[in-house]
Amino acid sequence: MTMLEIIEKKKFGQELTKEEITFFANAAAEKTVPDYQLSALLMAIRLNGMTDRETTDLTLAMRDSGDIADLSAIPGIKVDKHSTGGVGDTTTLVLAPLVAACGAPVAKMSGRGLGHTGGTLDKLESIPGLNITLSVEDFIRQVKEIGVAVVGQTGRLAPADKTLYSLRDVTSTVDSLPLIVSSILSKKLAAGSDAIVLDVKTGSGAIMHTLEDSLKLAENMVRVGVLAGKPIVALVSGMDQPLGTHVGNALEVKEAIDILAGRRAGGDLLEVSLTLGGFMLHLAGKAETPEAGQQMMKQAIDSGAGLEKLKQMIAAQGGDPSVCDDVTRLPQAKVVRPVFCGVSGWVTKMDTMALGLAAQAMGAGRMKVDDELDYSVGFVLQVRIGDRVEADTPLCVLHARSEADADRAEAAVRAAVTIGQEPCGRVSDFFAVVTKDGVRRLGADS
Repeated sequence: MTMLEIIEKKKFGQELTKEEITFFANAAAEKTVPDYQLSALLMAIRLNGMTDRETTDLTLAMRDSGDIADLSAIPGIKVDKHSTGGVGDTTTLVLAPLVAACGAPVAKMSGRGLGHTGGTLDKLESIPGLNITLSVEDFIRQVKEIGVAVVGQTGRLAPADKTLYSLRDVTSTVDSLPLIVSSILSKKLAAGSDAIVLDVKTGSGAIMHTLEDSLKLAENMVRVGVLAGKPIVALVSGMDQPLGTHVGNALEVKEAIDILAGRRAGGDLLEVSLTLGGFMLHLAGKAETPEAGQQMMKQAIDSGAGLEKLKQMIAAQGGDPSVCDDVTRLPQAKVVRPVFCGVSGWVTKMDTMALGLAAQAMGAGRMKVDDELDYSVGFVLQVRIGDRVEADTPLCVLHARSEADADRAEAAVRAAVTIGQEPCGRVSDFFAVVTKDGVRRLGADS
Protein backbone atom coordinates (compact mmCIF):
# COMPACT_ATOMS: atom_id res chain seq x y z
CA MET A 1 0.00 0.00 0.00
CA THR A 2 1.31 3.45 -0.95
CA MET A 3 0.02 6.95 -0.42
CA LEU A 4 -0.12 7.46 -4.18
CA GLU A 5 -2.46 4.50 -4.59
CA ILE A 6 -4.78 5.89 -1.90
CA ILE A 7 -4.80 9.36 -3.53
CA GLU A 8 -5.56 7.79 -6.93
CA LYS A 9 -8.48 5.85 -5.48
CA LYS A 10 -10.12 8.82 -3.76
CA LYS A 11 -9.39 11.08 -6.78
CA PHE A 12 -11.92 8.98 -8.70
CA GLY A 13 -14.45 9.04 -5.86
CA GLN A 14 -13.93 5.47 -4.69
CA GLU A 15 -14.49 4.39 -1.08
CA LEU A 16 -11.33 3.87 0.96
CA THR A 17 -10.88 0.81 3.16
CA LYS A 18 -10.29 0.98 6.89
CA GLU A 19 -6.69 -0.11 6.33
CA GLU A 20 -6.08 2.66 3.78
CA ILE A 21 -7.57 5.30 6.08
CA THR A 22 -5.48 4.05 9.02
CA PHE A 23 -2.37 4.22 6.84
CA PHE A 24 -3.22 7.85 5.98
CA ALA A 25 -3.84 8.85 9.62
CA ASN A 26 -0.66 7.19 10.87
CA ALA A 27 1.35 8.80 8.07
CA ALA A 28 0.02 12.20 9.16
CA ALA A 29 0.79 11.53 12.82
CA GLU A 30 4.29 10.20 12.25
CA LYS A 31 5.02 12.44 9.21
CA THR A 32 6.25 9.48 7.17
CA VAL A 33 4.96 10.85 3.86
CA PRO A 34 5.43 14.33 2.34
CA ASP A 35 2.97 17.11 3.12
CA TYR A 36 2.16 17.45 -0.58
CA GLN A 37 0.78 13.91 -0.68
CA LEU A 38 -1.27 14.44 2.49
CA SER A 39 -2.55 17.67 0.95
CA ALA A 40 -3.49 15.91 -2.27
CA LEU A 41 -5.61 13.39 -0.40
CA LEU A 42 -7.23 16.15 1.67
CA MET A 43 -8.29 17.90 -1.54
CA ALA A 44 -9.59 14.63 -3.02
CA ILE A 45 -11.67 14.14 0.15
CA ARG A 46 -12.88 17.76 -0.05
CA LEU A 47 -14.00 17.30 -3.66
CA ASN A 48 -15.43 13.76 -3.49
CA GLY A 49 -16.51 13.43 0.14
CA MET A 50 -16.59 10.38 2.39
CA THR A 51 -19.25 7.93 3.47
CA ASP A 52 -20.30 7.74 7.11
CA ARG A 53 -18.25 4.55 7.40
CA GLU A 54 -15.15 6.24 5.97
CA THR A 55 -15.60 9.27 8.23
CA THR A 56 -16.00 7.02 11.26
CA ASP A 57 -12.88 5.05 10.33
CA LEU A 58 -10.93 8.30 9.87
CA THR A 59 -12.18 9.62 13.22
CA LEU A 60 -11.14 6.46 15.06
CA ALA A 61 -7.80 6.23 13.25
CA MET A 62 -7.02 9.83 14.18
CA ARG A 63 -8.11 9.15 17.76
CA ASP A 64 -5.82 6.12 17.89
CA SER A 65 -2.85 8.00 16.37
CA GLY A 66 -1.75 9.17 19.84
CA ASP A 67 -2.63 8.96 23.51
CA ILE A 68 -6.14 8.22 24.72
CA ALA A 69 -7.02 9.54 28.15
CA ASP A 70 -8.23 6.86 30.55
CA LEU A 71 -10.75 8.49 32.88
CA SER A 72 -12.08 5.23 34.31
CA ALA A 73 -10.63 6.09 37.73
CA ILE A 74 -13.11 8.97 37.99
CA PRO A 75 -16.46 7.68 39.29
CA GLY A 76 -19.62 8.52 37.38
CA ILE A 77 -20.43 9.27 33.75
CA LYS A 78 -18.04 11.89 32.36
CA VAL A 79 -19.72 14.22 29.87
CA ASP A 80 -17.83 16.63 27.64
CA LYS A 81 -19.10 19.69 25.79
CA HIS A 82 -17.65 21.04 22.57
CA SER A 83 -18.51 24.24 20.72
CA THR A 84 -17.61 24.74 17.06
CA GLY A 85 -16.49 28.26 17.99
CA GLY A 86 -17.82 31.79 18.23
CA VAL A 87 -17.45 35.22 19.79
CA GLY A 88 -18.24 35.88 23.44
CA ASP A 89 -18.84 32.15 23.89
CA THR A 90 -17.96 31.66 27.55
CA THR A 91 -20.27 28.71 28.17
CA THR A 92 -17.55 26.40 29.52
CA LEU A 93 -16.72 28.77 32.38
CA VAL A 94 -20.41 28.94 33.30
CA LEU A 95 -21.60 25.38 32.82
CA ALA A 96 -18.53 23.38 33.91
CA PRO A 97 -18.71 24.50 37.57
CA LEU A 98 -22.51 24.35 37.55
CA VAL A 99 -22.63 20.80 36.14
CA ALA A 100 -19.96 19.73 38.64
CA ALA A 101 -21.90 21.36 41.48
CA CYS A 102 -24.87 19.23 40.42
CA GLY A 103 -22.88 16.03 40.85
CA ALA A 104 -21.64 15.21 37.34
CA PRO A 105 -17.84 15.09 36.90
CA VAL A 106 -16.47 17.46 34.25
CA ALA A 107 -13.03 16.44 32.96
CA LYS A 108 -12.57 18.87 30.10
CA MET A 109 -9.70 19.44 27.69
CA SER A 110 -10.11 22.74 25.86
CA GLY A 111 -8.36 24.76 23.15
CA ARG A 112 -7.00 28.22 22.51
CA GLY A 113 -8.47 30.97 20.38
CA LEU A 114 -8.40 30.51 16.61
CA GLY A 115 -8.81 33.52 14.32
CA HIS A 116 -11.84 35.55 15.35
CA THR A 117 -13.01 32.99 17.94
CA GLY A 118 -11.99 33.07 21.59
CA GLY A 119 -10.36 30.14 23.38
CA THR A 120 -11.29 28.81 26.81
CA LEU A 121 -7.64 28.33 27.79
CA ASP A 122 -6.79 31.95 26.96
CA LYS A 123 -9.70 33.10 29.11
CA LEU A 124 -8.62 30.91 32.02
CA GLU A 125 -5.04 32.17 31.80
CA SER A 126 -6.28 35.71 32.38
CA ILE A 127 -6.89 34.60 35.98
CA PRO A 128 -3.64 35.38 37.85
CA GLY A 129 -1.58 32.25 38.47
CA LEU A 130 -3.96 29.74 36.91
CA ASN A 131 -2.22 26.75 35.30
CA ILE A 132 -3.89 24.94 32.39
CA THR A 133 -1.06 22.40 31.98
CA LEU A 134 -1.62 19.43 34.28
CA SER A 135 -0.25 15.91 34.10
CA VAL A 136 -2.83 13.24 33.38
CA GLU A 137 -2.46 12.02 36.97
CA ASP A 138 -3.06 15.50 38.43
CA PHE A 139 -5.95 16.08 36.02
CA ILE A 140 -7.70 12.89 37.14
CA ARG A 141 -6.96 13.51 40.83
CA GLN A 142 -8.44 17.02 40.64
CA VAL A 143 -11.66 15.79 39.04
CA LYS A 144 -11.97 13.04 41.64
CA GLU A 145 -11.45 15.54 44.48
CA ILE A 146 -13.54 18.54 43.39
CA GLY A 147 -15.48 17.27 40.36
CA VAL A 148 -14.09 19.60 37.69
CA ALA A 149 -10.93 20.48 35.77
CA VAL A 150 -10.46 22.43 32.54
CA VAL A 151 -7.00 21.99 31.01
CA GLY A 152 -5.12 22.06 27.73
CA GLN A 153 -4.86 19.02 25.51
CA THR A 154 -1.75 16.87 25.78
CA GLY A 155 0.77 17.06 22.95
CA ARG A 156 0.09 13.45 21.94
CA LEU A 157 -3.69 13.74 21.80
CA ALA A 158 -4.77 12.95 18.20
CA PRO A 159 -1.46 14.05 16.61
CA ALA A 160 -2.79 13.13 13.16
CA ASP A 161 -5.31 15.93 13.52
CA LYS A 162 -2.60 18.43 14.43
CA THR A 163 -0.79 17.73 11.16
CA LEU A 164 -3.90 17.60 8.99
CA TYR A 165 -5.47 20.69 10.52
CA SER A 166 -2.41 22.80 9.74
CA LEU A 167 -2.49 21.55 6.13
CA ARG A 168 -6.24 22.13 5.76
CA ASP A 169 -5.71 25.73 6.81
CA VAL A 170 -3.41 26.39 3.84
CA THR A 171 -5.03 24.16 1.21
CA SER A 172 -8.61 25.51 1.29
CA THR A 173 -10.01 22.26 2.68
CA VAL A 174 -11.18 23.59 6.08
CA ASP A 175 -14.84 23.45 4.97
CA SER A 176 -14.91 19.70 4.21
CA LEU A 177 -17.61 18.06 6.35
CA PRO A 178 -15.81 14.69 6.79
CA LEU A 179 -12.62 16.51 7.77
CA ILE A 180 -14.42 18.82 10.22
CA VAL A 181 -16.26 15.89 11.81
CA SER A 182 -13.16 13.70 12.15
CA SER A 183 -11.09 16.60 13.49
CA ILE A 184 -13.54 17.48 16.26
CA LEU A 185 -14.62 14.00 17.25
CA SER A 186 -11.16 12.39 17.19
CA LYS A 187 -10.01 14.84 19.87
CA LYS A 188 -13.20 14.49 21.89
CA LEU A 189 -13.01 10.69 21.79
CA ALA A 190 -9.31 10.73 22.70
CA ALA A 191 -10.10 12.97 25.67
CA GLY A 192 -11.83 10.01 27.30
CA SER A 193 -15.33 11.23 28.19
CA ASP A 194 -18.26 8.82 28.25
CA ALA A 195 -20.75 11.07 26.40
CA ILE A 196 -20.60 14.29 24.38
CA VAL A 197 -22.81 17.36 23.99
CA LEU A 198 -22.01 19.39 20.86
CA ASP A 199 -22.85 23.06 20.39
CA VAL A 200 -22.87 23.65 16.63
CA LYS A 201 -22.92 27.36 15.87
CA THR A 202 -24.69 28.97 12.92
CA GLY A 203 -24.61 32.57 11.69
CA SER A 204 -22.20 35.37 10.85
CA GLY A 205 -19.69 34.41 13.55
CA ALA A 206 -19.72 30.64 12.98
CA ILE A 207 -17.71 28.24 10.84
CA MET A 208 -21.01 27.45 9.09
CA HIS A 209 -22.93 30.59 8.16
CA THR A 210 -26.24 29.01 7.12
CA LEU A 211 -28.65 26.94 9.19
CA GLU A 212 -28.79 24.14 6.63
CA ASP A 213 -24.99 23.78 6.58
CA SER A 214 -24.91 23.80 10.39
CA LEU A 215 -27.61 21.12 10.51
CA LYS A 216 -25.62 18.98 8.08
CA LEU A 217 -22.55 19.30 10.31
CA ALA A 218 -24.56 18.44 13.43
CA GLU A 219 -26.20 15.43 11.79
CA ASN A 220 -22.86 14.15 10.48
CA MET A 221 -21.21 14.45 13.89
CA VAL A 222 -24.07 12.68 15.66
CA ARG A 223 -24.13 9.83 13.11
CA VAL A 224 -20.38 9.33 13.32
CA GLY A 225 -20.40 9.64 17.12
CA VAL A 226 -23.04 6.94 17.35
CA LEU A 227 -21.09 4.69 14.95
CA ALA A 228 -18.04 5.27 17.18
CA GLY A 229 -20.04 4.05 20.15
CA LYS A 230 -20.51 7.32 22.06
CA PRO A 231 -23.83 8.74 23.35
CA ILE A 232 -23.95 12.13 21.64
CA VAL A 233 -26.36 15.05 21.27
CA ALA A 234 -25.86 18.15 19.14
CA LEU A 235 -27.62 21.48 19.52
CA VAL A 236 -27.57 24.07 16.75
CA SER A 237 -27.31 27.53 18.32
CA GLY A 238 -27.10 31.06 16.97
CA MET A 239 -23.97 33.13 16.38
CA ASP A 240 -25.47 36.10 14.55
CA GLN A 241 -24.31 38.23 17.48
CA PRO A 242 -21.77 37.57 20.23
CA LEU A 243 -23.20 35.07 22.68
CA GLY A 244 -22.20 37.07 25.74
CA THR A 245 -22.04 40.84 26.00
CA HIS A 246 -18.36 40.74 27.02
CA VAL A 247 -15.72 40.07 24.34
CA GLY A 248 -12.08 39.67 25.49
CA ASN A 249 -10.41 37.22 27.86
CA ALA A 250 -10.61 38.81 31.33
CA LEU A 251 -13.88 40.52 30.42
CA GLU A 252 -15.44 37.16 29.55
CA VAL A 253 -14.22 35.66 32.82
CA LYS A 254 -15.87 38.59 34.61
CA GLU A 255 -19.16 37.92 32.82
CA ALA A 256 -19.05 34.23 33.78
CA ILE A 257 -18.39 35.16 37.41
CA ASP A 258 -21.25 37.68 37.34
CA ILE A 259 -23.60 34.95 36.09
CA LEU A 260 -22.49 32.41 38.70
CA ALA A 261 -22.78 35.06 41.41
CA GLY A 262 -26.39 35.70 40.40
CA ARG A 263 -25.75 39.24 39.19
CA ARG A 264 -26.95 38.41 35.66
CA ALA A 265 -30.49 37.06 35.83
CA GLY A 266 -30.95 36.60 32.08
CA GLY A 267 -29.25 36.88 28.73
CA ASP A 268 -28.22 34.59 25.90
CA LEU A 269 -25.00 33.34 27.53
CA LEU A 270 -26.89 32.13 30.59
CA GLU A 271 -29.68 30.60 28.48
CA VAL A 272 -27.28 28.67 26.24
CA SER A 273 -25.15 27.54 29.20
CA LEU A 274 -28.20 26.23 31.07
CA THR A 275 -29.51 24.42 27.99
CA LEU A 276 -26.22 22.72 27.16
CA GLY A 277 -25.60 21.90 30.81
CA GLY A 278 -29.09 20.45 31.12
CA PHE A 279 -28.30 17.97 28.36
CA MET A 280 -24.97 17.16 30.03
CA LEU A 281 -26.67 16.36 33.34
CA HIS A 282 -29.26 14.25 31.51
CA LEU A 283 -26.58 12.21 29.69
CA ALA A 284 -24.67 11.87 32.97
CA GLY A 285 -27.73 10.30 34.59
CA LYS A 286 -28.12 13.13 37.12
CA ALA A 287 -31.38 14.51 35.70
CA GLU A 288 -34.38 12.68 34.27
CA THR A 289 -34.75 15.27 31.51
CA PRO A 290 -32.62 18.12 30.13
CA GLU A 291 -35.19 20.53 31.52
CA ALA A 292 -34.78 19.06 34.99
CA GLY A 293 -31.03 19.50 34.59
CA GLN A 294 -31.55 23.18 33.83
CA GLN A 295 -33.53 23.61 37.04
CA MET A 296 -30.74 21.93 39.02
CA MET A 297 -28.23 24.39 37.57
CA LYS A 298 -30.45 27.37 38.39
CA GLN A 299 -30.58 26.14 41.98
CA ALA A 300 -26.76 25.86 41.98
CA ILE A 301 -26.59 29.52 41.00
CA ASP A 302 -29.11 30.57 43.63
CA SER A 303 -27.31 28.63 46.38
CA GLY A 304 -23.86 29.85 45.38
CA ALA A 305 -22.68 26.28 44.78
CA GLY A 306 -21.68 27.01 41.18
CA LEU A 307 -19.51 29.98 42.11
CA GLU A 308 -17.93 28.01 44.95
CA LYS A 309 -17.08 25.21 42.51
CA LEU A 310 -15.37 27.71 40.20
CA LYS A 311 -13.34 29.00 43.16
CA GLN A 312 -12.30 25.46 43.99
CA MET A 313 -11.19 24.82 40.41
CA ILE A 314 -9.21 28.05 40.20
CA ALA A 315 -7.46 27.32 43.51
CA ALA A 316 -6.70 23.72 42.56
CA GLN A 317 -5.04 24.90 39.35
CA GLY A 318 -2.87 27.48 41.12
CA GLY A 319 -4.99 30.54 40.38
CA ASP A 320 -6.28 33.32 42.60
CA PRO A 321 -9.85 32.38 43.62
CA SER A 322 -10.41 35.86 45.12
CA VAL A 323 -11.20 37.10 41.59
CA CYS A 324 -14.61 35.51 42.15
CA ASP A 325 -15.24 37.97 45.00
CA ASP A 326 -13.44 40.95 43.49
CA VAL A 327 -13.40 40.96 39.67
CA THR A 328 -11.11 44.02 39.66
CA ARG A 329 -8.31 41.59 40.54
CA LEU A 330 -8.53 40.41 36.92
CA PRO A 331 -6.30 42.25 34.39
CA GLN A 332 -7.54 45.82 33.86
CA ALA A 333 -7.12 47.85 30.64
CA LYS A 334 -5.40 51.23 30.68
CA VAL A 335 -8.08 52.91 28.55
CA VAL A 336 -11.78 52.41 29.29
CA ARG A 337 -14.26 54.55 27.41
CA PRO A 338 -17.85 54.37 26.20
CA VAL A 339 -18.97 54.53 22.57
CA PHE A 340 -22.44 55.86 21.78
CA CYS A 341 -24.73 54.83 18.94
CA GLY A 342 -24.77 58.30 17.34
CA VAL A 343 -28.08 57.71 15.54
CA SER A 344 -31.61 56.64 16.41
CA GLY A 345 -33.17 53.43 15.13
CA TRP A 346 -33.09 49.71 15.74
CA VAL A 347 -30.12 47.37 15.91
CA THR A 348 -30.87 45.13 12.93
CA LYS A 349 -27.65 43.22 12.28
CA MET A 350 -24.19 42.42 13.64
CA ASP A 351 -21.20 41.11 11.72
CA THR A 352 -20.07 38.81 14.49
CA MET A 353 -16.88 37.73 12.78
CA ALA A 354 -15.89 41.39 12.35
CA LEU A 355 -16.52 41.98 16.05
CA GLY A 356 -14.30 39.04 16.92
CA LEU A 357 -11.59 40.33 14.61
CA ALA A 358 -11.87 43.77 16.24
CA ALA A 359 -11.13 42.22 19.64
CA GLN A 360 -8.30 40.19 18.11
CA ALA A 361 -6.74 43.37 16.66
CA MET A 362 -6.91 45.00 20.10
CA GLY A 363 -4.69 42.20 21.45
CA ALA A 364 -7.35 39.81 22.77
CA GLY A 365 -6.45 37.24 20.11
CA ARG A 366 -3.38 36.16 18.21
CA MET A 367 -2.47 37.32 14.72
CA LYS A 368 0.43 34.81 14.75
CA VAL A 369 0.91 31.63 16.77
CA ASP A 370 3.60 33.15 18.98
CA ASP A 371 1.80 36.45 19.70
CA GLU A 372 1.39 37.38 23.37
CA LEU A 373 -2.14 38.26 24.44
CA ASP A 374 -3.27 41.29 26.37
CA TYR A 375 -5.82 39.67 28.67
CA SER A 376 -7.34 43.00 29.72
CA VAL A 377 -8.55 44.28 26.34
CA GLY A 378 -11.84 43.90 24.51
CA PHE A 379 -15.25 45.49 24.72
CA VAL A 380 -18.61 45.15 26.43
CA LEU A 381 -21.57 45.46 24.07
CA GLN A 382 -24.50 47.43 25.45
CA VAL A 383 -27.00 46.55 22.69
CA ARG A 384 -28.52 43.39 21.17
CA ILE A 385 -30.18 42.78 17.83
CA GLY A 386 -33.77 44.04 18.02
CA ASP A 387 -33.02 46.86 20.49
CA ARG A 388 -34.41 50.36 19.93
CA VAL A 389 -31.59 52.89 20.36
CA GLU A 390 -31.17 56.66 20.43
CA ALA A 391 -28.14 58.74 19.50
CA ASP A 392 -27.01 58.84 23.13
CA THR A 393 -27.57 55.12 23.79
CA PRO A 394 -24.28 53.41 24.72
CA LEU A 395 -23.19 51.05 21.93
CA CYS A 396 -20.29 49.50 23.84
CA VAL A 397 -17.57 50.18 26.38
CA LEU A 398 -14.05 49.75 25.02
CA HIS A 399 -11.20 48.35 27.12
CA ALA A 400 -7.96 49.14 25.26
CA ARG A 401 -4.24 49.48 25.88
CA SER A 402 -4.01 52.88 24.17
CA GLU A 403 -6.20 55.65 22.82
CA ALA A 404 -5.07 54.78 19.30
CA ASP A 405 -6.18 51.16 19.79
CA ALA A 406 -9.49 52.41 21.15
CA ASP A 407 -9.98 54.64 18.11
CA ARG A 408 -9.42 51.72 15.73
CA ALA A 409 -11.68 49.44 17.75
CA GLU A 410 -14.44 52.05 17.83
CA ALA A 411 -14.39 52.32 14.05
CA ALA A 412 -14.45 48.52 13.69
CA VAL A 413 -17.34 48.04 16.14
CA ARG A 414 -19.39 50.81 14.49
CA ALA A 415 -18.85 49.21 11.08
CA ALA A 416 -19.90 45.79 12.40
CA VAL A 417 -23.20 46.92 14.00
CA THR A 418 -26.03 47.98 11.69
CA ILE A 419 -28.61 50.44 13.01
CA GLY A 420 -31.61 50.64 10.69
CA GLN A 421 -34.84 52.59 10.59
CA GLU A 422 -37.19 49.59 10.66
CA PRO A 423 -37.75 47.45 13.74
CA CYS A 424 -36.69 43.79 13.65
CA GLY A 425 -37.18 40.78 15.85
CA ARG A 426 -34.81 39.19 18.32
CA VAL A 427 -32.52 36.43 17.11
CA SER A 428 -32.94 32.86 18.34
CA ASP A 429 -30.60 31.12 20.74
CA PHE A 430 -31.38 27.62 19.44
CA PHE A 431 -32.61 26.24 16.13
CA ALA A 432 -32.49 22.46 16.49
CA VAL A 433 -31.63 19.44 18.62
CA VAL A 434 -30.01 16.53 16.79
CA THR A 435 -29.94 13.04 18.33
CA LYS A 436 -29.52 9.52 16.97
CA ASP A 437 -33.29 9.55 16.44
CA GLY A 438 -33.23 12.56 14.11
CA VAL A 439 -33.61 16.34 14.01
CA ARG A 440 -36.05 18.31 16.14
CA ARG A 441 -36.37 21.86 14.92
CA LEU A 442 -37.04 24.56 17.50
CA GLY A 443 -38.77 27.91 17.31
CA ALA A 444 -41.54 29.38 15.20
CA ASP A 445 -40.65 27.37 12.09
CA SER A 446 -40.54 24.00 13.82
